[in-house]
Amino acid sequence: MSGRLSTHVLDTASGIPAAGMRVDLLRLPPKSEDSSREESVLTAITNEDGRTDAPLLEADAVRRGRYRLVFHVADYFRSRSHDDAGKFLDQVPIEFVIDDPAAAYHVPLLVSPWAYSTYRGS
Repeated sequence: MSGRLSTHVLDTASGIPAAGMRVDLLRLPPKSEDSSREESVLTAITNEDGRTDAPLLEADAVRRGRYRLVFHVADYFRSRSHDDAGKFLDQVPIEFVIDDPAAAYHVPLLVSPWAYSTYRGS
């Protein structure tokens, strides 16, 4: 099986997929190294289904290590003219580990202007 990293964002305040949300992917150094050595991997925008058009990483690009996804939720809710955009959540960072580069990693985000939840999906 070829490795893959994907995401899906759902706007729980409106009950719809979060289309048009900016998502940044960073590769983090091992915990024992200088944390300022973060590497920006890519920036993607979610489509009408709240997903990216292509996996964030796939095949040989999936490497063992620490990663951070940063979801720009305040900007998303501002674009929808939500009254509470940016009053509590600004960006939602999710740090995780890829231990098996051949596995599928799916990181869904359920988000409103006031709360979020995530899990390792399938």
